[in-house]
Amino acid sequence: MARRPLPRILTSGSAPIARSRELARTAADSATDVLHPLITVGRGLRKLAATARSKWAATPKERRGPTLFFVAAGVLVVALIPYGPLIALITVMGAAAWAGRVRVPVKTGPDEAEIARLRALYEALVPYFSADGDPAPLFAHGGEWSRAFSQYAFDDEGRVSRLRVTYPAYFTDSEPSSRARIEKLLHAKSGRGREYRFQWDEEGNQLDMSVLPALSTAVAAQHFVTSPGETVLGFTDADAVPRTVPVVVGGETVQAPPVVWRTGPRSGEPHLLALGEPGGGTTTLLRSIALQALQHGDVLIIEGSGTGEYTCFTGRPGVVAVECGLAGALSKLEWAAHETERRLIAANRARQAGQPAPEDTRRPLWILVDRPGVLGHLAAAEGHMDPQELLQVPLRHGRAVQVTVVVAEHFDSADALSETVRTHTRARVVLGPVGEEQAEAVLGDRPPTTPTPDVPPGRGYARLGTGPVLRLQVPATPDPYDDATAEDPRQAVLALLPADPGEATDDERRPADERREDDGEAAPVAVHKPVAAVPAEG
Repeated sequence: MARRPLPRILTSGSAPIARSRELARTAADSATDVLHPLITVGRGLRKLAATARSKWAATPKERRGPTLFFVAAGVLVVALIPYGPLIALITVMGAAAWAGRVRVPVKTGPDEAEIARLRALYEALVPYFSADGDPAPLFAHGGEWSRAFSQYAFDDEGRVSRLRVTYPAYFTDSEPSSRARIEKLLHAKSGRGREYRFQWDEEGNQLDMSVLPALSTAVAAQHFVTSPGETVLGFTDADAVPRTVPVVVGGETVQAPPVVWRTGPRSGEPHLLALGEPGGGTTTLLRSIALQALQHGDVLIIEGSGTGEYTCFTGRPGVVAVECGLAGALSKLEWAAHETERRLIAANRARQAGQPAPEDTRRPLWILVDRPGVLGHLAAAEGHMDPQELLQVPLRHGRAVQVTVVVAEHFDSADALSETVRTHTRARVVLGPVGEEQAEAVLGDRPPTTPTPDVPPGRGYARLGTGPVLRLQVPATPDPYDDATAEDPRQAVLALLPADPGEATDDERRPADERREDDGEAAPVAVHKPVAAVPAEG
């Protein structure tokens, strides 16, 4: 039996069929867009007709006659008044359009997956919030979770983003260890990798858990709107501080909540200690502080690591010295101790004479020491004194004469810090991925949030004296001489550095012939002034 040939439409390829389907689909979508009002009105008319039919069917037979009479009378009145039919038509069309609109369903409660998550959280809290002998337990296996969770919210992934827990009055919420167990449990059950804030209401027996958004890392080094004696350590949550400052982010000016550290004679936290993991951002923090300090004072930088992270400050106006070696560090720290004593004597003599303090004793002097543990190890190996011993006078008496000390160290060398440094640095900063116990040991209080294992450089916590522990993100202040630094952050840091008198400007870097053509005269020669050495004694 011979096979019959296939139709031509099936043998000529699928490309024309696909194009035809695409054209038909496009035409259908266009027609739907154009006829959408008519479709909406038609849907509304069907709903109105169905409503009228149901009302007529529900009307008793003895009332249908009077009802029909009043409807006919109303129609007659509308038909006789001027523009009555037009107004009635517009009214019916408007009612039909309103009734035929597409209504988005409103979510009135959690779905099955969210209910399962809440029930799992409830069951996990039962061993901690239940006690034998409770006649009406709020938490019990197989109990009603809605009694304990009064408020809750979920993110787009279905994980809990906000939760209010009501717990029994006999729970020991005044003990930090009991509270820590609940926080760790909720953190683990709600999803790791996010930062949670826990707020305990001991009077109301309620615990509020919320997921915090990540702090912005887009704020770079720049001039911050602050008063003399104020230093911006970084930025925190909007509800944590009562103040904002304008910052430039991506070419736009926005308001950001800063962590402001106040120094000077009336400051309760005149010196700062920053601890962090390698790569956590302690060096970035010291660079940011140095750039802000140079606006109103002088800066002495001691770098124990010797990696040249502060080379950009060498020879700049206001920079006393940048020392990386042990001998230079001992010499400059000895000078700083004598300078503090000289300022104290001069201020005391002026006070006794009834005169204001001399101008040179009122200009702030900042001593920035990065990695003093390395220098202490080298000093012990060579038989010299620990450089931290020379910080005793500035730490103990520097506040009265505008001398501020900032020490940065890694956690692995924190044991090398002297007792004087630990005692007199009441402003504390912790940077990098640290645990709650580690942060509490430095700050003196537990962080209000759960630290995350992966954080960007400059992320951590700050506590000024006995104030609250605040989340912190240090402004991006990279080394401008590092080849790995992007161009925009490099230029931002270079723009903040004081102009070097011996450094050629952009105009001076051009070839002499080009400048001679532009100016019509010989180009000036840049004069390099040597940096004066700092004496070893005051």
